[in-house]
Amino acid sequence: MSDEYTPKSAMSIHAHPDDQEFSIGGTLAKWAKAGCQITSVTITSGDSGSNDPTKEGSYKTELAALREGEQRAANAVLGVKESVFLRYPDGELEPTIALRKELTRIIRQYKPDVVLIGNPEAWFYGNEYVNHPDHRAAAQAACEAVFPSAGTRLIFTGLLEAGYEPHNVKKLYVHGTEKPDTWVDISESMDIKVKALQQHASQIPVDEVEKWMKDWAKEDAKDKDFEYAESYRVMKLSEEESEQ
Repeated sequence: MSDEYTPKSAMSIHAHPDDQEFSIGGTLAKWAKAGCQITSVTITSGDSGSNDPTKEGSYKTELAALREGEQRAANAVLGVKESVFLRYPDGELEPTIALRKELTRIIRQYKPDVVLIGNPEAWFYGNEYVNHPDHRAAAQAACEAVFPSAGTRLIFTGLLEAGYEPHNVKKLYVHGTEKPDTWVDISESMDIKVKALQQHASQIPVDEVEKWMKDWAKEDAKDKDFEYAESYRVMKLSEEESEQ
């Protein structure tokens, strides 16, 4: 179904700088323009994102700072209000209890109505792309933080002692699923999505990504009444007091 819902607050949780822009940038830009308060959580700083043989291991610190700067710039383009970096090692992410607890704390702190994540079950896309293990780990930990941890009082009781009361997320948007049930029309925010992705100049051919993004979004919108879309499986975790 087409989705015209706009939450009051939303949180994006992803493994690396640029994951968000590739996948849900159009949705975030659309919601931000409508007044949604968005928090972006990046679990690693993408410090393994180079295969340049001239770079030594010490370059990881420099690259992490560069990529965090690119993510902040992309968030500014999208209209994201808050950027959170957890700085886990890139390429070594696991869906640990410690990571779930940290994400639970952040969800309780910012209290988003909606959380957007990748697909924790996705291993392969077509026959050319094996999903990065960090993507799956981030999605699994985030999903488990949304439910049951964020809303369950006696999970991570130390968070209660620190003042983080339980919070129930209303909806979980999962992208990268082969069986989506919800399509967000991003026709008016497509150009913003492209511009945001272009901020990640250390990782992508800036002049080529517009075609990639528009081709993908057009395919997502196939058989719909709009030109470009981002698709999701949406889990409705609690009743809305009033749907917009």
